[in-house]
Amino acid sequence: MPVVLDTTDVPSDDRAEYWHEAVSRTFIPLDVALLDRAPAPATITSHRVGDVQLSLVEAGPQRVERSAGLIARGGEDHLTLALQHRGTARLEQDGHRVVLRPGTFAVSDAGRPFAKELPEAFAFTALHWPRTAVGVSDEDLKVLTTTVFDSADGTARLVAAYLECLSRSAGSMEPQLACWLATTALDLLAVLAHERRGLSLAEAPEAALAVLARVKDHILRNLGDPGLSPERIAAAHHVSVRYLHKLFRFEGVTLARWIQRQRLDMCRRDLARRTGGRATVAAVASRWGFVSASHFSRAFRAVYGLSPREWQAYAGAGAGAGTAPGARASGYGIAV
Repeated sequence: MPVVLDTTDVPSDDRAEYWHEAVSRTFIPLDVALLDRAPAPATITSHRVGDVQLSLVEAGPQRVERSAGLIARGGEDHLTLALQHRGTARLEQDGHRVVLRPGTFAVSDAGRPFAKELPEAFAFTALHWPRTAVGVSDEDLKVLTTTVFDSADGTARLVAAYLECLSRSAGSMEPQLACWLATTALDLLAVLAHERRGLSLAEAPEAALAVLARVKDHILRNLGDPGLSPERIAAAHHVSVRYLHKLFRFEGVTLARWIQRQRLDMCRRDLARRTGGRATVAAVASRWGFVSASHFSRAFRAVYGLSPREWQAYAGAGAGAGTAPGARASGYGIAV
């Protein structure tokens, strides 16, 4: 269930104090100064998703500061990404000044002083997480906290779209799924940091392998879908098709080849089952996403050195584990 902090029913004279406490309680200890004499109502709607907190903040003009004294009071191990929806914001940290406009985002580090001024009514989505929850180095953090990322640009666009979708849907998801998706959001941020530093996947294996593991899990859960395509897989993980193919090059195999291998392996196992009814070759092929029976047979023979029917007959004869006569050394083996 979301946590909603709303100043609508708070008397105008008390709103500044109430809002200051609400912001500090939601995020980290902060000094908040409202810039309107008669502050308009403001709201924070938050979802806790594992280590991550997602919040939609809507309020009037204000200035927020994080001083060394406030850092000493706690929260120094957290980072906050703010994706601007309405209004502008000026963020200053480590001597760098950036301006956030709708469609852009930036990250602030609670372990170092910063100031943020929002001179007009605004709305933004905040992603708040402990720095230990994402595998990035201090160099990566410097890239993230001194840069405005435009959601019209490459990987930043994917991060922004992913966060917006997650923010809208978090309240209606199963907790385990929401946690998994929040972890993926942090993985994407790590990828963005590595990309901005100009690192290749080989130089950033932790972030790349984390995304690759989730992509593989998605593929395995959807192997039977003949419409499983690079475009659909990439969209499901809010990455580009180009980046998806790059992940599998890091693995040393093409995406199409990896999917085919997993499907062939499941077909091999099903054809070898000696309990229950013996499924037809066509039925097994269809079950695991092969549209063409002839293509399946050619692919199966290329890998295992015999046709699906020959393998089914061999396994059905009770030959047991081992390598079928004539099978090629493919890296798969032919054991049941």
